[in-house]
Amino acid sequence: MATPLLALDSIVKDYPSEAGTFRALHGISMTVMPGELLAIMGPSGSGKSTLMNIIGALDTPSSGRFHFAGEETSTLSEPALAALRNRAIGFVFQQFNLLPRLTARDNVALPLIYAGLPRRDRLARANALLARVGLAERTRSRPSQLSGGQQQRVAIARALAADPRLLLADEPTGALDTRTGAEILGLFKALNREAGVTVILVTHDPGVAAATDRVVRIQDGQILYDGFPTPEALAGAAGHHYDAVS
Repeated sequence: MATPLLALDSIVKDYPSEAGTFRALHGISMTVMPGELLAIMGPSGSGKSTLMNIIGALDTPSSGRFHFAGEETSTLSEPALAALRNRAIGFVFQQFNLLPRLTARDNVALPLIYAGLPRRDRLARANALLARVGLAERTRSRPSQLSGGQQQRVAIARALAADPRLLLADEPTGALDTRTGAEILGLFKALNREAGVTVILVTHDPGVAAATDRVVRIQDGQILYDGFPTPEALAGAAGHHYDAVS
């Protein structure tokens, strides 16, 4: 039986506040198998960003257990979490986060410096990844010379540089027009289908979630729905029409 890539068991996350402790996540349990394409969906304040930070090894839970590829991560030190992020997780953000003075190729190659690859190998891999995302002719372009969709493609190529097990995208089409956003979603689907990359899209947009195979809907720090992206599940209050899942 295959080992889940992600296994969350009764994850609780508390934050101190002036009014006392604020509980952002209330005992979240879920698994993600290698090769899945899913969306974590919820409105602002639902807990989806907190959940994303724990899945991405950017934060640790207050209680509960989180395994990444069978490794218990809940009690790892910050250096150990950073090592996990660097070797296993690629991040894609809404605002691209490209360095403006670097070319597309150098932006993609940047994470490989930390992996210790020689410059020639870094640039060769960056060129190959830019070709994979349809930018073989724009390797020497700077971000200001690229459209929003092209910049997001560079960001996706950069996220793939270290050959991660998981591609974690936070509102990846939020800064794009509808047509370009659809192209980027198509790219995520192709990477998932053809390269077997596990992809999690964190979004409040039903259109983004509809492009995936599975939707996990979060509200008030709890999972209200976990299943196929049916029209009912994607509707604004759909979670209330389903039995809550633990």
